[in-house]
Amino acid sequence: MTSDTTANPFALPLVAILRGITPEETLDHVGALIEAGFDAIEIPLNSPRWAESIALAQQTFGERAWIGAGTVLRNEDVDTLVEIGARFIVTPNTRPSLIRHAVSRGLTVVAGFATASEAFDAIDAGATILKLFPAATYGAAHVRALRSVLPKHIPVYVVGGVSPQTLAGFIAQGAAGAGIGGELY
Repeated sequence: MTSDTTANPFALPLVAILRGITPEETLDHVGALIEAGFDAIEIPLNSPRWAESIALAQQTFGERAWIGAGTVLRNEDVDTLVEIGARFIVTPNTRPSLIRHAVSRGLTVVAGFATASEAFDAIDAGATILKLFPAATYGAAHVRALRSVLPKHIPVYVVGGVSPQTLAGFIAQGAAGAGIGGELY
């Protein structure tokens, strides 16, 4: 794990997405994922008692992994995430006001996008990592086309329908990695 938020901070090209995890399950699941080599853990805000889960994960594993939040939609949630120690957020969109607010609070922003225009809007607002979603719908050729115009220093992760069988194709076309959830939790 690196501390450089201007490049890809994740050593492993996989982000574990634990949608629906409860605080009671958090320590066991996050601990097992870190032992398996994951260094980026995303707990989406549509999980039950997400603030408790993120705080527990950060307090226990924050020195060993990047602990962050997904499905972040509101500035108020960004503020809560900063208070509990989250290090990154993942948005399902490219809302500039949300991205700017998160960056101003010191968080790394992984912005969800589908088109080059959306990607550039997110980058202009301060996002330093992009998330193509749903990646399976667009395919690896879409990643290749996007990589031809996007800044080379901005990592593009693929999320949504990525399988062990398709991941290599996405990586070969320029994806920095993938977010995986259903296979893990």
